[in-house]
Amino acid sequence: CCRENILKTAKALVEDTKLLVSGAASSQDKLAQAAQSSANTITQLAEVVKLGAASLGSDDPETQVVLINAIKDVAKALSDLIGATKGAASKPADDPSMYQLKGAAKVMVTNVTSLLKTVKAVEDEATRGTRALEATIEYIKQELTVFQSSHVPEKTSSPEESIRMTKGITMATAKAVAAGNSCRQEDVIATANLSRKAVADMLTACKQASYHPDVSEEVRERALRFGTECTLGYLELLEHVLLV
Repeated sequence: CCRENILKTAKALVEDTKLLVSGAASSQDKLAQAAQSSANTITQLAEVVKLGAASLGSDDPETQVVLINAIKDVAKALSDLIGATKGAASKPADDPSMYQLKGAAKVMVTNVTSLLKTVKAVEDEATRGTRALEATIEYIKQELTVFQSSHVPEKTSSPEESIRMTKGITMATAKAVAAGNSCRQEDVIATANLSRKAVADMLTACKQASYHPDVSEEVRERALRFGTECTLGYLELLEHVLLV
């Protein structure tokens, strides 16, 4: 029953997404209604996904984390979409904010699709690891896009913090290699969850450190380039584990 409820609520959220996008070109009232409707739907979706995660039992916490991460991705994408809708409201069709809105809507639909694939895979133990890894690869790609954007972080951190965060990448790499060797579903799921956090933390710390007041423009560019290269290298490693 959980799967049916998740499917039904996810479909409603996709409809809300369409209303949000079309609402940007219509009245403020319609836009407000679409935003309220999507907020209600995401709350319902989070509840049914949490129920689904709980039904797996405490014997499989890593798969529970995969499900919770999937709904977190959808919620974050919805928040970004509402922000993009706000920015595009009443703007002409060729305004840059309209392209941002379309991009945000695409990410939203990608994440809902990813959630549904994850829910389906959870029922089949033989594909759980593969699906978790695919979802993590998609998540890291989205995080990399945010990292490469011109958006300046709200706070900065020290270069030492950035160095500290690279240790997580080293640990996750060792775990990924071990999972590639063992090919056990539980090892692959644990790798997916660890990789997701390690790379996201590294990218956040790298960008924050690169905008530290003491950092020159040249050093910032180098730091951002190496953050990207590290992520691309890690994605390649995960792709290899997926092939194995």
